[in-house]
Amino acid sequence: MKVLTAAQMREIDRLTSEQFGVPSLQLMENAGARVVEFLIEQFPDLVRRKVVILCGKGNNGGDGLVLARLLRREGVVSTVFLFAAPEAVKGDAAVNLKRWQDSGGEVRVITSAAEWEAAKGTLAAANLVVDALLGTGLNAPVEGLLAAVIEDVNHHSRSHLRSAKVVAVDTPSGLPSDVSPAHRRNSGPIIQADYTVTFTAPKVGQLVSPQCGHVGKLMVRSIGTPARLLEEDARLKLHWLEPGEFRSLELRRRPDAHKGDYGHALIVAGSRGKSGAAVLAARGALRAGAGLATVATPDEILPIVASGMPEMMTSPLQGTETGSISLRSLEYGRFVELARDKSVLAIGPGLSAHPETQQFARAIVADCALPLVVDADGLNAFTGHADELRRRKAPALALTPHPGEMARLLGCSTGEVQANRLEVALQAAARWNAFIVLKGFHTIVATPDGRAFINSTGNPGMATAGTGDVLTGMLAGLTAQFGATHWERTLGFGVYLHGLAGDLAAARAGEAPLIASDLIEAIPQAFAHVRAELDRDG
Repeated sequence: MKVLTAAQMREIDRLTSEQFGVPSLQLMENAGARVVEFLIEQFPDLVRRKVVILCGKGNNGGDGLVLARLLRREGVVSTVFLFAAPEAVKGDAAVNLKRWQDSGGEVRVITSAAEWEAAKGTLAAANLVVDALLGTGLNAPVEGLLAAVIEDVNHHSRSHLRSAKVVAVDTPSGLPSDVSPAHRRNSGPIIQADYTVTFTAPKVGQLVSPQCGHVGKLMVRSIGTPARLLEEDARLKLHWLEPGEFRSLELRRRPDAHKGDYGHALIVAGSRGKSGAAVLAARGALRAGAGLATVATPDEILPIVASGMPEMMTSPLQGTETGSISLRSLEYGRFVELARDKSVLAIGPGLSAHPETQQFARAIVADCALPLVVDADGLNAFTGHADELRRRKAPALALTPHPGEMARLLGCSTGEVQANRLEVALQAAARWNAFIVLKGFHTIVATPDGRAFINSTGNPGMATAGTGDVLTGMLAGLTAQFGATHWERTLGFGVYLHGLAGDLAAARAGEAPLIASDLIEAIPQAFAHVRAELDRDG
């Protein structure tokens, strides 16, 4: 699904009206209806909830007035606050203000701090707050009365034992739709939503801004814009990862299939004390569907690795005195022979920072002719040697750094990476002619040709040892099956599936107790979820 800036969204709405005959007033009606549908679906006790709808004077407030009217048809009573004089409401929003009032709906007009202070008791009693204050056109930090309202809503939702839920219409008020240096430096208060129901497509700021955690769970709903208006526009280079992005992948197997049809992943991993990283990567590869997986690991730890999973194969590599991989493993063409019949090579988990092992990793990346997935210590081997990543035989290269690893590769701080995640990922992809999987909250898959795919599955419980090793294995296993043609889809699927498995595992085990093995065990359920979504959508 495409991701839009505020200007692109305005243009899409204009084209929807001018070329496809959907009036802007109908788009507003549809937007309100979609939010009502979400509320009914999400809150079975909706008719018993104390609902407060906060409306601004613009189109976002107009959406809120529509949903107030439609909620009343469903028997849901809501209190509507309008933070503007009624005569200041213009256009489609004014039409819907009149419709609400003509239907018998009341509006509590708030234009001063004193009026808000007198009205806050109603907010304190609410257990569902709908935010329709400010929409996607925001281009400056929120100040004054609305800033105070936002802060009070956030305080209420945090202090209400989390029984009070906040649903943002289109975007949390105060969150810029776009990401710019000015927004990074000077951000005012932002509604902390539990859910955001946005329309037509996600907005850039909802996925990659430093404040995108305020979105909560993001839901995208169609309000009448033809999908082809977005999908056929090659200028739109940002995508949100969701099941529809993976429709081209054959996720169901032929009845006459055999293991050779699904590739052979070679995983170079492990060292003394880090055998678990090799096992987790292999388990990830096989759970992701690779037909075969071989772990190449130092001979000293091979028995430990081999005992970790009976389904994988192993191959010994000569070791250093510290139990890591030695350069001697490259002698006499032994490694070339090992890689000869493989589909993909993943290197990095648990390799160690031994200088000789790092030389080995750089040599593998330079000389291997297979698609390469490089992670962890495989990436650290290129600290101070990053430009060597362009000099390689591999037909395709994927680098999977966390922010600290990316900072070491680029020679900058982790803070600089985190403040500019999208730009950093795209620039690195172009610099090294590689696919970049920049891990973290909302992992980004950036392509050498300037596209980016943003993921929002996953949770804080995945910040635990080994989950990155599992992802490396999963990316290798999926590449073994689907190859590196249109690799962004395969890598994106791996990232999405990894996060979804983490979400399913956290639902069972909780976030704090979650371990990497829990995630692996949830991969089959995550696969089934994606297939069901694709089947449902045709």
